[in-house]
Amino acid sequence: MRALALVCTLTPSPAPSSSQLLAERTLAALAEHGVTGMTLRIADHDVRPGVATDMGDGDDWPGIRAAMLEADILLLATPIWLGHPSSLAQRVLERLDAELSETDDEGRMLTYGKVAAVCVVGNEDGAHKVTADLYQGLGDVGFTLPANGVTYWVGEAMRGTDYQDLDEPPEATEGTTRTLARNAAHLARLLRTAPYPPG
Repeated sequence: MRALALVCTLTPSPAPSSSQLLAERTLAALAEHGVTGMTLRIADHDVRPGVATDMGDGDDWPGIRAAMLEADILLLATPIWLGHPSSLAQRVLERLDAELSETDDEGRMLTYGKVAAVCVVGNEDGAHKVTADLYQGLGDVGFTLPANGVTYWVGEAMRGTDYQDLDEPPEATEGTTRTLARNAAHLARLLRTAPYPPG
C-alpha cells in the first residue's frame, strides 16, 4: 500500500512548512498500518494552470499525476488562506478535473478505488470549511473519502503561532491523525479487494 501527500503550502523547499509537517506526521501514522509514502511539495514544481492531464512542454503535472495513479491513498495538505484552501490546493483540484474523462477498460474513472484524505493547518478558524471544499472536489473527481478522513490544527485567532512552532503536537490533532490513517488504510485495502463495478 502506498500513499502520496501533495503539500500545497505556498512556500517552496527547503523553507519549513506546517502543512509539510502535518503531512509527514500523517504519513508516519499511515506507516503503522503498512502504508509507505512520500510527500511532494507543489510549490517546488511547475504545475501549470488548466484542466488537462498535460498542459504542454515544461508542465510538471504529468509526473505528479503518474505518482498519484500509482498510490492507493492521496493526502492533500493545505494551509488556510483568507478562509480558503491555498491557491495551489485549488490548482491541484483543477488539474484533477481532467480525471473526469479518464477511464479504464471497464468504464471506471482511474481514481476509483483510490482513497483521499485531507490535512489542514492555519492560524484562524476555517478548517471545516476548507475540508468541505476539498472533500467536494476530491469526491467529484472519483476519490473515495474515509470516515473522519481529515486531520487539522488551527491556532488562536489573530496570533502568530504556527503548527510547526509547537513544542509538541496537540493530542487532539494527533488523535485525528491516527484516526485518519487507520480509516484510510482500511478503506484502501477494501477497495483493492472489492473494486467499484464497471461503468
